Amino acid sequence: MNEITIVGVDLAKNVFVLHGASADGRMLLRKKLSRGRMLEFFAQLPTCMVAMEACASAHYWGREIGKLGHNVRLINPSYVKPFVKRQKNDAADAEAIAEAASRPTMRFVAVKSAEKQASSMAFKIRDLLVRQRTQTINALRGHLMEYGLVVAQGARHISRLRELIETHTDLPEVARELCGELVLHIEALSERIAMLEKDLRRRARRDAVASRLMTIPGIGAICATAMEALAPSAETFAKGRDFAAWIGLTPRQNSSGGKDRLGKTSKMGQRDLRRLLVLGATAVVRWARRYGASASAGSWLARMLARKPPKLVAIALANKLARIAWALMAHGGVYKTPVSGSA
Repeated sequence: MNEITIVGVDLAKNVFVLHGASADGRMLLRKKLSRGRMLEFFAQLPTCMVAMEACASAHYWGREIGKLGHNVRLINPSYVKPFVKRQKNDAADAEAIAEAASRPTMRFVAVKSAEKQASSMAFKIRDLLVRQRTQTINALRGHLMEYGLVVAQGARHISRLRELIETHTDLPEVARELCGELVLHIEALSERIAMLEKDLRRRARRDAVASRLMTIPGIGAICATAMEALAPSAETFAKGRDFAAWIGLTPRQNSSGGKDRLGKTSKMGQRDLRRLLVLGATAVVRWARRYGASASAGSWLARMLARKPPKLVAIALANKLARIAWALMAHGGVYKTPVSGSA
């Protein structure tokens, strides 16, 4: 047991599989443990590296095992898969985790604190409620379309839906009551979403980092607090482009033979932040095209809009916003509008 330098843990709901190895990779331990015995085992184990896949409950176990003095490393599951030998089972997965974590070039996921996980819950719950509202609106519009009642898409047309339900004389009474229930459900969801957004804006004003991020055009209170809660420490990345790549806003490479081939946006990173940044960038592009704001003559945005499609410009701007946000998080300060003609 004293020779064990790394333990790979295959996480599960109730039964966990451990693979312990020495510094030269020899297997010294293979063990199954129930949930209740996990912390007891690691409390008796000499200090070593404990590696797990960054999946459900990984951050909880990372915090608890880290309190016992062990060096906890979380790995993206996609980086573990190449190390699985032939048959896939819990023991093979634990061995692959230990093997992957022993690689000197492996990239790891930072263990989140309980407070940071709680902050990220606000965005996940808001997204859930928004999806439920969209589903309900689509269901209501579909039912009304069967009676020849068509309303434009979007939550802002709820009042029009209610008006049609109440005034349309050809709508059967049963259908009127059921559609009314859907409208009440939509309005209740909208109230809960508004409460969550109000709380996010209040937190953004109190948080120093989020307040500085909000000075960037295209990043509002929701995006700023999401970046503060979901993104790892800025010191994790060497430069802004690495942060943009982590989010998934850089081109996918297929280079070979000394020839650089760049494809579409990879979309391999943090999709919540990517969506918020793209939405913010799209709003900036739309505003610039309609009113000329934020796109003074000679600026980067004006030059891009003059020769590129708006959607492409929005993605490029989202990449730029991510790199600017990293710079503010890493070096402090607030955003300053560049002079015309500069990047």
